[in-house]
Amino acid sequence: MNKRERYTKENMPEDVAILYERFIDNNFINKFTQFMVLDEEKGKISFDARRFNMFKGLFRNYGSALVDNFIERLYILIHEKTKEKQEGSHRVAAEIVAAMIRGSKYWTIEMLDDLWKKLTPFLNEVCLNLGPETLSYWGSCFKLGLEDEDPRRMYRPIEYLRSLTNTHASGNTFLETSRWYLLQTITNFEWRVPSIWCFINEQARELLDHPYKAIRERIAIILSLSLTFDVTLPNGQATRHPKANPFIDMIRERLQQAIEIYEKTPLANVSGQVVEIDPKARKALNFIETVIQLHTHLFSKCLQPIKDAIIRIFPYLCELESIVANDDFIRKSLTVSRMCVAMTYLHKHYMEALIEQLEQICSSPKWHARRAAIEFVQNMIFCNLFNARPYAQRLRQLVFKCLFDEQFEVRTVASVTLSGFYQCGYIQINNDDLKYFRVMSKTSYFTKVDGKKITSAENIVKRHGG
Repeated sequence: MNKRERYTKENMPEDVAILYERFIDNNFINKFTQFMVLDEEKGKISFDARRFNMFKGLFRNYGSALVDNFIERLYILIHEKTKEKQEGSHRVAAEIVAAMIRGSKYWTIEMLDDLWKKLTPFLNEVCLNLGPETLSYWGSCFKLGLEDEDPRRMYRPIEYLRSLTNTHASGNTFLETSRWYLLQTITNFEWRVPSIWCFINEQARELLDHPYKAIRERIAIILSLSLTFDVTLPNGQATRHPKANPFIDMIRERLQQAIEIYEKTPLANVSGQVVEIDPKARKALNFIETVIQLHTHLFSKCLQPIKDAIIRIFPYLCELESIVANDDFIRKSLTVSRMCVAMTYLHKHYMEALIEQLEQICSSPKWHARRAAIEFVQNMIFCNLFNARPYAQRLRQLVFKCLFDEQFEVRTVASVTLSGFYQCGYIQINNDDLKYFRVMSKTSYFTKVDGKKITSAENIVKRHGG
């Protein structure tokens, strides 16, 4: 398997031996790495692909002969005490480690085993010393180290990245988030590591309601990546990757439970001057927030984002509107997540199923859900104008129904939706409609009950709708 010829002391030409003698010398390596740490303009420190390629060539051509000297120096670099040098030291260390991973591609099995016995404890030490300024360098390290490689040759670094999910929580939110960030570099292998994606999916789904927001955000991204390659191919369905439909159905069931918990249990209990946060309600809200982000990421990461389960979970995305009404950030994220569905090209099967869901939502007792659904309708039609023509009559009836909804906010959105349909030609305006609106707009507010003239809420709705 690994039979690429490498230089040894016995077969090394004189010009090649010059480099070997330099890099086998500890003093030279120390001075050289110190120079690279300082060889950057202040504020412009970045991972240098040229230096990475240089080191890769050294490890590719000379094998494991140089590893021990560099490993010793790597430990010194990541434990640099001088604050001004810490960022540059991590950058240089990341460049060297990336070169080791990439340059060892053609080493023998024994050489690779020996390398990873030394590299694994070092990388564990790195994960305990990461900072916001240095994390991106180690992300680049694994990205370049694994880029465009056969996963069968890279199973050791893959296994190391997989092991990061098993690391016990240290109580440090940043370090835990960083491990999941590094794990994302598995995307280099795309569809070629289905077992790893299945493992990641199983591990990450347990953290959807994690108490720390930074970790939940990272989990939403990694879960969407794990579902990226669940695609329908010309010759059938991909079978080895995590399946989106059962996963989203599981999310839907948990989301329903979270909604019920949050609606029954107040998030904050005020007792005198003490405010207590209910842990169950907080956990439910955490889960809801993560699901919204996950749903949005599915449409940016996945090759075929629209699934049957996406249609089935859609009513809950409308129902959540009442829960997130007081949080601008989550509310905007929820609107974006629904917009992602609307902007996707919907085949007949999905369009039919989605319209059925919209009809049910518009009969919901929750007016926030009804308003969200009718607002969604206009965006869906504007983005699917030509393939939605057969459903014009059904959607016209739906909008007319909401135009005379008991809730003012629903009527307002329905009027905007209907006018948009008329303007874009999706529905043709006719004399009957105009006549109907004129009659409704002249409806009297008042009605007589027991001889007394009183304001009728029903008549107000009719007049406002007209």
